[in-house]
Order: sequence, then structure tokens, then C-alpha cells
Amino acid sequence: MADSARYAYAVTRGLDPAALTRGAGLLGERLEVVSAHGLDAVVSDVPLAEFSEEALTRNLESLSWLEKVARGHDDVVRLVTTSGPTAPLRLATIFHDDAAVRDRLHEWRDAIVEVLDRVDGRAEWSVKVIAPAADSPEPDTSEPTSGADFLRRRKAQAEERGRRGAEAVRVAEEVHALLCGRAVASRVLPAQDPQLTGLSGVMALNAAYLVEQAEQERFEQRLNEARTVHPDVLIEAAGPWPPYSFAVLEQS
Repeated sequence: MADSARYAYAVTRGLDPAALTRGAGLLGERLEVVSAHGLDAVVSDVPLAEFSEEALTRNLESLSWLEKVARGHDDVVRLVTTSGPTAPLRLATIFHDDAAVRDRLHEWRDAIVEVLDRVDGRAEWSVKVIAPAADSPEPDTSEPTSGADFLRRRKAQAEERGRRGAEAVRVAEEVHALLCGRAVASRVLPAQDPQLTGLSGVMALNAAYLVEQAEQERFEQRLNEARTVHPDVLIEAAGPWPPYSFAVLEQS
């Protein structure tokens, strides 16, 4: 019985296997290419003692193990993207052997080709708009003169928070519209927890933009324009990088 399996990282096309010698797979294993139907899957061997279905059920509950595998997976995907359009596969996509990989390439062919066509010659930008926290106005420390006065103060505070929140949404919508003018596609993502990002304030926009290589400089110009027009918010951008948000293959 085999004691290893094939771990698949990503699918591309027209890949020169020599390009993979610049990196390594999980556990330092050699990266290899399994090809079928004009598609190239990048794979490496992994031990079943760690990557069998039973072992994965256990290991995926370990944050340290998950972080190690996720980093290794991402390193390989980024390496592959330097050679051509790439469809990253889900973490821990395991096959018994190369024949099973080829069968899956046949099954996924149309979906993979659609993904590769979508991201070919394009890169991703991540943009976040952070508005100042909608704190309550400076409180009136004097004692309320009546119950009605107390309620009036509470209403005024709530209205001010609402106004600031509405203003943050308006600015985010304007920034998004401006950037979409230089992108071929965009995705608005859920706001991230400030504890994870280290950014203080309200995340009014968390979006990804798919941008043609020839448009990268113009997209950056739009970012700078947005910062000039909206100096009261933080517009944080990162890119260009592999288009993960637009290239992940929906697997079943």
C-alpha cells in the first residue's frame, strides 16, 4: 500500500517544469507537473501519515500545522504565477496518484480554462478605506435638567454617530466607483476585524480589484487621486499581486 499521495497546489497552462526548480513543495519535496487536456497541475508528494483523510481531520484543528501548510501552499502558488495564469487550488487538495489528478483535470477543464482566461495578463490590488471611528460627540458633563433633556442628549449623540457612519459609506462608494473605472472586475469583501489588521477606525470598504498589467500605473494614479479627494480617511492599498480573489477554482 502506498504511503504517500499527491498534493496539488494550482493549475496553469504552458508551464516549463524548469521554472519549478526555484522552489519546493511541502516538507521540502520536489515540485512536479501532471499534464492533461492542455492544463498543468503542480504537485508534490506528501506522506499519508499526515495527509490522509483521517489525519487531515485531526491536523486541520491545529493552528500551527495549518499555518505551516498554508504558507507552503501559498509559496508554491506564487511561484507558479510567475510563469503564467494560475488557478490556485483549495488547501489540502489530495489525490491518490497522477491518474487521479488527470481525471480531475478532465472533470474541471471548462471551469479551469474560464478562470485562467479571466486572470491572464492581470493582477490584483487590495484596497481598504478606513474612516475615523464614529465616537460619540464630546459629552455634556452637566447634569440633565430633566428626563426630556437626557433623552435629547442621547438622541443628538445617536444622530451624530449615524451622520458619521453615513459619510463613511458615501466616501467608500465614491472611492470604489473611482477605482472600478480602471479595473476589469472587482469584489467587495467583508470588513476585517481591527484586531487582525492593526488598523484603528471603521473599515468602510474592503475590496479587491482585477487590473490589466498595462493599467497598473493608471490604477495607482486613481488611488492617489482618491487620497487627494478624501484626505479625512485612510486609503490603504497593496499590490499588484497574484489575483487570488478572482482565480480560486470552485471545487467540489
